[in-house]
Amino acid sequence: MSDMTPFKIGPFEINSRLFTGTGKYKTHDVMRDALAASGCQVTTVAVRRERLIDAQGRSLLDYLDLSKYIILPNTAGCFTADDAIRVALLGRDLLEKQGNAGANWVKLEVLGDKKTLLPDPVGTIEATRELVKEGFTVLAYSSDDPRTAMRVKEAGAASVMPAGSPIGSGQGVLNPLNISLCLELLKEGDPTYPVIVDAGVGAASDVAVAMELGADGVLLNTAIAHAKDPVMMAMAMKAALEAGYYSYRAGRIPKKRYATASSPFEGVISYIPGE
Repeated sequence: MSDMTPFKIGPFEINSRLFTGTGKYKTHDVMRDALAASGCQVTTVAVRRERLIDAQGRSLLDYLDLSKYIILPNTAGCFTADDAIRVALLGRDLLEKQGNAGANWVKLEVLGDKKTLLPDPVGTIEATRELVKEGFTVLAYSSDDPRTAMRVKEAGAASVMPAGSPIGSGQGVLNPLNISLCLELLKEGDPTYPVIVDAGVGAASDVAVAMELGADGVLLNTAIAHAKDPVMMAMAMKAALEAGYYSYRAGRIPKKRYATASSPFEGVISYIPGE
């Protein structure tokens, strides 16, 4: 994707618009190979220590080339603003010790409940404000409600990440209209404001849909990690994102109620055999 236009989130320049996660893989080796196949530059890591160490005591970070990837710490599993803030601070400390460039940014998740894993809007706004004060570049997971997305941006988020559908559901972009409205409002007066569609991707076509709506990127994890062939699926996601990126910028034809002939009817010369 080197021929795609880079974009910025806070001080970070991003070349690959496909963001991946590192969780749910059967092995760290499969994760490493899938990330390579995806062409991603940014990959998220859940900060909670029990998610960094596998059953054999190996650190997930040992399988990530920190000269190649920018690690985006996330606050997955947090259900209060206070918990998310604490985890974000722990993540910054951890990555600073690793010498990683992603130490001062965070993917913020403040979840409402364990059943839906939908974001708690009040907790998200509260945590965003506090983390910005702490010097973080905040990428905030949000619902696809346009007004909530705007409130999160107003709280200081460097990027709002509206959900296509619930985390890990594989339902794709359930409400394209809402995502379009989020994009319209968030970019009003600032067309370069980065909006990443996050969560719910099941297939490569879902990525293409998100990008054709005008999203700046897509973040996904389960769709690759739980695919029968994660590496092949990662390749598919990369190709779909590229297709959606160019399709949106090419400008699709308008939808019409009736057919439009590819060739004109007027001026056609009739031919009658024998004449």
